Amino acid sequence: MSNAPEQAAEAPLGESTPERVTEPAPEPATETAPPAKPRFVLSPKQLIAAALFAALAFYMTSVVPSIEVAWVTGFLLLTIYLFAFEVVGVDVAAATIMVLLGLTSLFAPAMGLSQGLVDNNHLFDGFASNAVISIIAVMIIGAGLDKTGVMSKVAAFILKVGGTTETRIIPIISSTVAIISSFMQNVGAAALFLPVVARISARSGLPMSRLLMPMGFCAILGGTVTMVGSSPLILLNDLILTSNKALPAEQQMETWSLFSVTPVGLALVAAGILYFVLAGRFVLPTGSKGGASKDNAMTYFRDIYGLDYELFEVEVPEGSALDGKHLDDIEHQDKIRVIASATGGTLKHGQGAISRDTGIGGGVVLGIIASPKNLLEFVDKYELDLHSSIEVFGETFAATKSGVAEVVIPPGSNLIGKSARDVWMRKTFGIAMVALHRDGETLHEGESIRDMPLKAGDTLVVHTSWDALARLQKDRNFVVVTTEFPHEELRPQKVLYAGIFFSIALSMVLFTDLRLSVALLTGAIGMILSGVLKIEEAYTAVSWKTVFLLASLIPLGLAVETSGTAKWIAEQTLSVVGTMPIWVIQAAVAVLATFFTLVMSNVGATVLLVPLAVNIAIGAGANPAVFALTVAIATSNSFLIPTHQVNALIMGPAGYRVPDFMRAGGIMTILFLVVMMLMMNLIF
Repeated sequence: MSNAPEQAAEAPLGESTPERVTEPAPEPATETAPPAKPRFVLSPKQLIAAALFAALAFYMTSVVPSIEVAWVTGFLLLTIYLFAFEVVGVDVAAATIMVLLGLTSLFAPAMGLSQGLVDNNHLFDGFASNAVISIIAVMIIGAGLDKTGVMSKVAAFILKVGGTTETRIIPIISSTVAIISSFMQNVGAAALFLPVVARISARSGLPMSRLLMPMGFCAILGGTVTMVGSSPLILLNDLILTSNKALPAEQQMETWSLFSVTPVGLALVAAGILYFVLAGRFVLPTGSKGGASKDNAMTYFRDIYGLDYELFEVEVPEGSALDGKHLDDIEHQDKIRVIASATGGTLKHGQGAISRDTGIGGGVVLGIIASPKNLLEFVDKYELDLHSSIEVFGETFAATKSGVAEVVIPPGSNLIGKSARDVWMRKTFGIAMVALHRDGETLHEGESIRDMPLKAGDTLVVHTSWDALARLQKDRNFVVVTTEFPHEELRPQKVLYAGIFFSIALSMVLFTDLRLSVALLTGAIGMILSGVLKIEEAYTAVSWKTVFLLASLIPLGLAVETSGTAKWIAEQTLSVVGTMPIWVIQAAVAVLATFFTLVMSNVGATVLLVPLAVNIAIGAGANPAVFALTVAIATSNSFLIPTHQVNALIMGPAGYRVPDFMRAGGIMTILFLVVMMLMMNLIF
């Protein structure tokens, strides 16, 4: 659904490009934000689930061996409920559980405990853990590589080698993303490559729907190639060390090195690529989002989104019925969008200038985007003067200053659940919505698009100045698909420094005994000191939501292990599969991890299941470190539904629907389990 972002920069909006403007967010001194929506109001589904989980927790108190296990089991069920039914954000849920665990030290007597479930002196150790620092460093290094423009060179190479053949482009794109994902967070690799795929789609004529799913799936698979490719694998060694505290000396586990998992990961990536090359024509959507208009941006947006908009200039005469009205009074009902106004030599356009409460008076010139039919009806209705050409806003809407672009709402965006009206998008971000594309359907002006709460994967077609679009590239609330527009954001002159410090970090990981966090942070700091990234950009590059999620869940894993809960669950599981061959038990663990990662975060699933897997392995006489690794790899098996962040990210731009994921992802899920089990039993 986003094939020609590159052309968006080529078509001057002043000539034939309509667009839509969303409401800018209110400034504290001048505007009053709409009343906040009530928080923590449970839906009927959530209430029913809460009752079921509460009943299950109450039942568990009658079967667990001790009061400590009962309480920890209750916290486990609460965590699963909060994650699966999204009562609050996953990071908020994790932090809440951490705080509750800390409070058990205060309320231990009332809870029937001799002491708290977690020692408060170590409650916040997760924030200084090797895993958390490593993830922060990986994010900064990835941002540094992005800032140098390395990905643009990658796209050019792919186009040169792959041409326009789907069976050649898919392997090149997918393998490239997998390699990148093996050294940075997979959602970061996917977000980094989304604009590249959009350029390739536009130039090759291949629909985005044929390219993005292979890219997204391989970004997830690439996270299994090294021990720094995904949060579960980064976290795994810390979880192993935590489990070792409760194990006797003869059962202590060795931690995994950077490339211990590489043979398994490479086999999974190869299987994914072959799957799409051989079966892609049967399982991938055949959408018509190809390069129908590779030479004209507006033709592209008309073909893909059905936008017949153009830009017009109209003047409001004295005594017009519009005199005294506000933009909010006319835009929705007349199906037009105002993106600029001029009066008395003062021109208002862009961020902070135009909002829905902007007044209209006699003599005002308005820059409007609308379909010709709606524009003419608007002009006739209010007896306005329609200019024959773009005169007042000619410079403002020149192709070198502004144009049409596509942006995607990514998972983790602060805008999810809020409407354009809630955040006053036009004024706050300087972008005017032309259309909202969601679940394969494009909604236009007059269809209440500014009142709809935004969802992860939504694609906004917007008109904006290139300066504003450049600012959005730094804003983690958006992923900017359109990248080829006149702006100076990249630092290609720093590519040598980025390569040097990335190589230094990788060499230290491979050839020294330094902790992973120290080695990666060396590369990250080197990029900052050398000017590849500014320190503010480094802070922005870090997903603090992921950091808090990861750090806050570590105490829960400790409580599961030290309280004996993991051992008890392992014993119950062994009572069901304990007499079966070890590979069957291992497969059962992998299936359990796959299920958990579909309904909750992969980090949460790893924290909950690694202690369980370790105890199951010990009880079955298997290698506990291998079972722990099975969990960390299997939590990447998230293809069946778009709950994984990468899948949510690509759903909007490609126009995918849930059945598309179920069709292609169902086979991929089974293929993942088969290949993983075969490779792990061959290697380990």
